[in-house]
Amino acid sequence: MLGGLGRLEAEGVAHRTEKATEEAVHAVEGVVKDVMEHIKDAGEKAITDTLKKAQESGDKIVKEAAEKVTSTVANAATHAVEGLGNLGKPAAGHPSPTQ
Repeated sequence: MLGGLGRLEAEGVAHRTEKATEEAVHAVEGVVKDVMEHIKDAGEKAITDTLKKAQESGDKIVKEAAEKVTSTVANAATHAVEGLGNLGKPAAGHPSPTQ
């Protein structure tokens, strides 16, 4: 009779161990799922932030380049107009041909 009780007790322990293992596996699966979701969210945020900073940097570079081109063209136009305005006038330090 004790042999039969020992076998039943061993089966009960085995069943409880199997159930506990299943519960532990399920709990670990839940934790891994949560961690993966957090990693995904953090990765997406990092990519979004990086792209935003790159866009802002690109916008700044384009703005600075446009300002420089505008300034350079304005200076060239000013010098051209001044040069056209001086046509026919004697250069500074040179006497006029009629003098």
